[in-house]
Amino acid sequence: MSPSRSDSARTRVVVDVLRDAFAEGMERVPTAYRTKFRSMAHDPHSFYRGSAPLFYRDVTRLEAPWVDERSSRIWVHGDLHVENFGTYLDSAGRLVFDVNDFDEAYVGHYTWDLLRFAASLALVAWQKALPDEKVRGLVEAYVRAYLRQVNHYLDTPDDTEFALLLDNAKGPVLDVLHRARETRRVDLLDSMTVVEDHQRVFTEGDGRRRLSKADRAKVLDAFERYLPTVPEDKRSHIPVFYDVRDVASTRTHGIGSAGQTSYVLLLEGHSQALENDAVVQMKQASVPALSRFVDSEAIEAAFEHEAHRTVVSQRALQAHTDSLLGHTTIDGVGYVVSEISPYEVDLPWADLTEPDEIGVVVRQLGQATAKIHCASDEDSHQDLVDFQVEEAVAASVEGGRTEFCEWVAARGMEYAAQVRTDHALFVEAFRAGGFGLDAV
Repeated sequence: MSPSRSDSARTRVVVDVLRDAFAEGMERVPTAYRTKFRSMAHDPHSFYRGSAPLFYRDVTRLEAPWVDERSSRIWVHGDLHVENFGTYLDSAGRLVFDVNDFDEAYVGHYTWDLLRFAASLALVAWQKALPDEKVRGLVEAYVRAYLRQVNHYLDTPDDTEFALLLDNAKGPVLDVLHRARETRRVDLLDSMTVVEDHQRVFTEGDGRRRLSKADRAKVLDAFERYLPTVPEDKRSHIPVFYDVRDVASTRTHGIGSAGQTSYVLLLEGHSQALENDAVVQMKQASVPALSRFVDSEAIEAAFEHEAHRTVVSQRALQAHTDSLLGHTTIDGVGYVVSEISPYEVDLPWADLTEPDEIGVVVRQLGQATAKIHCASDEDSHQDLVDFQVEEAVAASVEGGRTEFCEWVAARGMEYAAQVRTDHALFVEAFRAGGFGLDAV
């Protein structure tokens, strides 16, 4: 069957938006982008994860009935799909279940995070063959939990005090925290390093390779310039903590940062005991998808480079960040530095099948979403959002909370249907060579 005129027009939009967003990488490392696009072709949700520029091209053209001047300019996560939640060990030593992966964080409408999550949830639920009424109920449960948590912050002076922890998490979220608690740092170290001459060094393989002397010197210089970007209150004052024991390069091939060269550094850690070594990643920061479709001049002027933006936004959105989070540059390009932690465990969405079980999860994800929004306001260490987010969101939905929940669910489900269509169009365009990536 030949494509309809509307399908042809939408295919052109899909191809043009993605080619524009990924042009530099597609030209520089076409093999990595063939891998990325084949991962995106796997199913509609994989396509959705990898096509954030298309989402923002579309969502920024929608009417915005539930935002005002303030709630249209808060810190947003930028890529809030169901798989961007998991555990981490915060700077206070607590295991926390929270939003993760802040590479796409930017300033925009609070509703864009909710809509991106709603469409993601609707796609995953469709792939589990859940009926529309169940999907709608799950999305609305997520939004109601978000609004309840916003209400909580209206009456709470400390926007950072709430967290999903071992003592208050429920269901599969609690199970994931228990799994994280059972992991061991030494297991991560043993998977990446070997002990030679009484000292750990990186093994080659899994994308890791040795650096030339010149490249090693360049990375170590960047590491020294990173250290002052770690806040004083998070900086370790143990003399040996930041001693670098080894360096290697890695190359990513996933849906997110295809083809980018990153570096891993092995640090001495809290003591000279081999099991206390720490691994940090120095990862090139990307241009956030949202920035391509909004007036970004004032936002860009606030930052030295994309890594600076990423770190500032993560510290705003995530109240108790990784103690090693910071930024640097290599050849003028921004790199984010953060720990590769053994305590990061993701939700097993493949194992979540029943609506009641998923409902327990999404209500907690709604709370976590409200927390990152409400923590990233005038009380945080940034200057772009200089008002109380909870007050702005509450004012935007005042008198219409039920209608707002229904609106998010309807728009999210409509967009999920569009993504399923776009996925099919993308696959056919990719197969036909529409992205200029020669198949091999």
